[in-house]
Amino acid sequence: MATMKDVAKLAGVSVGSVSNVFNGIKVKQDTYDKVTAAAKELNFETNNLARSFKLNHTNTIALIVPTIWHPFFSSIAFYLEEIAEKKGYHVFLCNSNDNETTELKYIKMLRKNKVDGIIAITYKDIDAYMESSLPFVSIDRHFNKGVSIVSSDNYNGGRLAAQTLSEKQAKKLLFVGTHNAFSNETMKRRQGFEDYCVEHKIDYHVIDLLEPHTDFTSELLEMMDAHKEIDGIFSINDFVGLNIINILKELGKEVVKDYQLIGFDGIKMSKEREYEVSTIVQPVKEIAYSAFNILMKQIENPDYKAQQILPIQFAEGGTTR
Repeated sequence: MATMKDVAKLAGVSVGSVSNVFNGIKVKQDTYDKVTAAAKELNFETNNLARSFKLNHTNTIALIVPTIWHPFFSSIAFYLEEIAEKKGYHVFLCNSNDNETTELKYIKMLRKNKVDGIIAITYKDIDAYMESSLPFVSIDRHFNKGVSIVSSDNYNGGRLAAQTLSEKQAKKLLFVGTHNAFSNETMKRRQGFEDYCVEHKIDYHVIDLLEPHTDFTSELLEMMDAHKEIDGIFSINDFVGLNIINILKELGKEVVKDYQLIGFDGIKMSKEREYEVSTIVQPVKEIAYSAFNILMKQIENPDYKAQQILPIQFAEGGTTR
């Protein structure tokens, strides 16, 4: 069985450097790469349980998502695992199915198993169950206890959607989306859209339903029938945008020909394919990496808090001229 001395010899570094790497102590990237490569070649495994008792660290974090079926959430999971693996951490993936009871069960389970911290995308009422002693980073959702948050610039994303539709000659605009009972960054998409329309005297209408309402059929058909001149639509996310296209087929309307549409998120079925709709693209990789880095700082310093708002951009996807 390989020892730390064997790893140090193969990597060409000191035993102390090997110990630092496996104890989560910061070293030069070149040293880290040499040690991890040598450990892998020698099939060297540290005693994680013993180290966790010694350091009160398990080198394990958790990610809670509402559903793994949504491309945005699954992309966050992909990039979080990517950065975690580079830094010697493992990730528990917890799919809550957008259920508050399930989320709370996960949180209790994660505390019991003593993960080092949690990153969560949650829109449920779990404030009372959060503890400052457990490092926690939220993506998109604001909590009442000063929890760190990472998000894309939803407000300016809404403004950019309205601006782009206007510049592409859409005259009467429509926002279609939902809102949660608890404050979160995604609600700012509508706010940014409306502010731009008001500032530039653009005629607009809004369909904004309380979650978990997901079927816009009757409201959308009624709106489009009453305001046939609507020729630009901003949907709160790309999935809603795709649903709008299908719904409006019932009215004999064709996307681009009769109206233009911009979504939000930037979903693709694969890296190689184009965007499903013209969209405001979230920097998913940067969101995941930022959340991880903030969590690492909180693990080292429980008093550390941060809020990061990351820039967005528009991308053509075939639903705008």
